[in-house]
Amino acid sequence: MTRNPVRLAAVGDVHWHVERRRTFHHHFETIHEVADVLILPGDLTGSGLPEEARLFAEVLSEVRVPIVAVLGNHDMHTENTDEVVRILRGAGVHVLLGGGDGVTLRIGDVSVGLCGTKGFCGGFGARCLTPFGEHAIKTFIDETKTEAERIEYDLSRLQADLRVVVLHYSPVEDTVIGEPRELYPFLGSSLLCGPIDQLGADLVLHGHAHYGSENGMSDSGIPVRNVALPVLKRSYAIFEFSPEALMNNRIERRSA
Repeated sequence: MTRNPVRLAAVGDVHWHVERRRTFHHHFETIHEVADVLILPGDLTGSGLPEEARLFAEVLSEVRVPIVAVLGNHDMHTENTDEVVRILRGAGVHVLLGGGDGVTLRIGDVSVGLCGTKGFCGGFGARCLTPFGEHAIKTFIDETKTEAERIEYDLSRLQADLRVVVLHYSPVEDTVIGEPRELYPFLGSSLLCGPIDQLGADLVLHGHAHYGSENGMSDSGIPVRNVALPVLKRSYAIFEFSPEALMNNRIERRSA
């Protein structure tokens, strides 16, 4: 018997602000008809203001599928992070901060595990920043290392048929291509991808790179997708997974 596919909708960098309610709220009205989960990879608000979070939460509270989100740099700009998280969680959003808050959802016969965190900067590959020299540089890259450790912690504990990592910053260079090269170090870091390649996942989603590329891949072949709204140029991207294929993967993982 063929089962319905698991469908994930994802869009980042909505940058919700007070004036946007009239122009964007309808985008999620019928999402339950095309997706089983809505994923929001950061920059949910314009400046991290509680009022922005409340208005966006009103819209999200009417969405008829589970919602999973991480924060972005815009959501932290005015240092109201705790209040923004409280408001979003009050609307039923699973806000992932990393380090123990991964979530597993049941979609039909399939368990969908999601973990994630904001991520941070540092650059990619041989040009990735290292913690050497001035204290400020060490502090900067320590933030990225801490975020990578949060991913490792959650992903190592995520037992599910479908494993999805949600970030705001990119873990690979592929999906920032199109941005000015001078900005690459501030759009993500290869350090974020280390635990993902080591522990495995089926999909990685991020935003932040507004002029980047939609499709990328980690060193181990894991699909990485930049779902920033300016990149998608549509309300959201849809990702479908066959339950049969996921169950076969589960059997292979258990026998490995």
